[in-house]
Amino acid sequence: MTRIIAGRHGGRPLKVPDAGTRPTSDRVREAVFNILDARIDLEGAAILDLYAGSGALGLEGLSRGASSAVFVDNRRRAAAVVTANLRALGVAEAGRVITAPVSAFLAAGAPARVDVVHHQGMTGRFDVIFSDPPYALTDDEVHGDLVALGACGWLADGGLLVLERGRRATTRWPVGWEVVTEKSYGDTRVQVARVSDGEAG
Repeated sequence: MTRIIAGRHGGRPLKVPDAGTRPTSDRVREAVFNILDARIDLEGAAILDLYAGSGALGLEGLSRGASSAVFVDNRRRAAAVVTANLRALGVAEAGRVITAPVSAFLAAGAPARVDVVHHQGMTGRFDVIFSDPPYALTDDEVHGDLVALGACGWLADGGLLVLERGRRATTRWPVGWEVVTEKSYGDTRVQVARVSDGEAG
């Protein structure tokens, strides 16, 4: 069973889409947030959860003090599950669920963020970005996401990107990104990166 690990909603169960979703395991999610806790203050943070699935990563962030989260997934079933989880936790007002391909959402750049700003009252930049693409996504497709994230200034100054991929996947990081931590857990590899000094926004 997928659940919230810690924070004000710790222990609460989460719904998961029936098929086509590979939820981040509780073990990996706990490890990810241990890494984040050592590097960033989640209190009041703005989160972007790409390839959201059940929304477990963004919802965990909200439970631990983040003020808002935007969830992006191209599957209507996944979007419906995230919406249901937000409501069940009583944090629907803190979340925005967008049903769209991640590549298209990121490629839209600033215009896409305008809609986010209007809904969230945010700057349109995020303190933490989670990207948990399907393992079947090609290295080139993941690289394209990273290029768009860096080029369009999605990450706030001092913000962190958490990329979760298969252990054997090869990630080509574009110029301007710096991987600060890399860990493997079973078949999963987690990389935490930031925009290099002088490259943000």
